[in-house]
Amino acid sequence: MSTWRKASASGESTDCVEVRAAGELVEIRESDRPEVVVRTTPRKWAAFVRGVKSGEFDRYGDFTRP
Repeated sequence: MSTWRKASASGESTDCVEVRAAGELVEIRESDRPEVVVRTTPRKWAAFVRGVKSGEFDRYGDFTRP
């Protein structure tokens, strides 16, 4: 398995989404709840990332922090 990675924009924050390759799957977790891991395929992960980048999920709310 590869090392957990987070967005460089997260800086030193410990409240981040982390991702790593795990064999033929992609694993996603929140750094503050590392015991909870979601697994998906690389194809589905790539589709999700494309959706985020294109603004597909923007209608669900503003998740920026004050």
